[in-house]
Amino acid sequence: MRILVIGGGGREHALVWKLRQSRQVSEIFCAPGNAGIAQAAECLPADAGDIDSLLAVAHRVQPELTVIGPELPLTLGLSDELRRRGMPVFGPSQAAARLEGSKSFAKRFMLRHNIPTGHFAACESMAEVQGALQALHAPVVVKADGLAAGKGVVIAAGKEEAAHVAGSMLSGALAGEAGRKILLEEFLQGEELSFLVMTDGERIAALAPARDHKRAGDGDTGPNTGGMGAYSEPGAMDPEMRHWLMHHIVRPTIAGMRAEDEPYNGVLFCGLMMTARGPMVLEFNCRFGDPETQAILLRLESDLAEALADTAAGRLSAGDLQWSGEASCCVVLASGGYPGKYESGKIVSGLDRAAEVPGVVIFHAGTSRRDGNFYTAGGRVLNVCARGATLQAAAARAYRAAAMIHFEGMHYRRDIGNQKPA
Repeated sequence: MRILVIGGGGREHALVWKLRQSRQVSEIFCAPGNAGIAQAAECLPADAGDIDSLLAVAHRVQPELTVIGPELPLTLGLSDELRRRGMPVFGPSQAAARLEGSKSFAKRFMLRHNIPTGHFAACESMAEVQGALQALHAPVVVKADGLAAGKGVVIAAGKEEAAHVAGSMLSGALAGEAGRKILLEEFLQGEELSFLVMTDGERIAALAPARDHKRAGDGDTGPNTGGMGAYSEPGAMDPEMRHWLMHHIVRPTIAGMRAEDEPYNGVLFCGLMMTARGPMVLEFNCRFGDPETQAILLRLESDLAEALADTAAGRLSAGDLQWSGEASCCVVLASGGYPGKYESGKIVSGLDRAAEVPGVVIFHAGTSRRDGNFYTAGGRVLNVCARGATLQAAAARAYRAAAMIHFEGMHYRRDIGNQKPA
């Protein structure tokens, strides 16, 4: 197969890395890719937010399979346009991608299909905000309705703060156009869990669960980010819980989309909170998570290319994928100032030495290359990942490698998986 991967972050580097291991793959292209991906695939210039640009690349490459990484091209309808041209694609339709593109659509969908989620109110004016706040207890979660790169969520300690944040979102000051409509949600307490499945619209194959760390600082402090690290380990979910999640959340979602004439084909990301009232859906994503994918794919022993191609063709096997009995850990190295303003163009050193640590794989998230050197080119720069016999061992390897890398302003959390660096 000739495969085209859309995107240019750490998730896409991990996808390319795993696809490269398949005997079924002859060539891999990535648009636009990054400096790390360029070492494993041919990178082609493109704008991930411009459908015409991406279609031009697909027309040039003529891939047997296109894998869409980021949410933006999905919500803009790239998968529909590729299918219209007879090109196999892994990724849901534009209509199905509303599960991520509009949080109010997703919440109402869950109500229609009895999928457990927290109480909420969709608001488009401050008058609606004030009315909704009377029915909610503090703290209050304020979310932008549209895509906000994982940063359109604020947990307000009190109702006055919630009203202030809501006003900033509705004005466009806090989250741009994504916040012109907002959701106010009850604050759910518990442990977060990322549960991903692949589906061809009928058959479903579950992936290994993972846990993400969204806040910028240790101990889950500081602002929300796109993700500062993740881990996956055997035994994180017992068979009974997996059965419950499939029966009460995953299958009703896939069946509900099919019943609403929008069959879902691709990967469905269920962001869950394991509360005292039972598991509840925080959000749906219509693509592989980032950085959960990096941790998950390190443990996958099945052929990823085969699974993605079968999903796209509507012949996915519902049988279990094969997983390593080892744990994995992913630590994100970020630019100074991220998730706020940051500078790019900082030289990166220590990569070769770090990559020699046993069990370590380094995925590039935001890098460029010139004159033989790597430079920072994004907020999240590198994903230092590792496998180990235990989560503690995997984390120790990842942190050992991370300590060997340097660029000006670099920062990272030191408690991914609640582990201390060795």
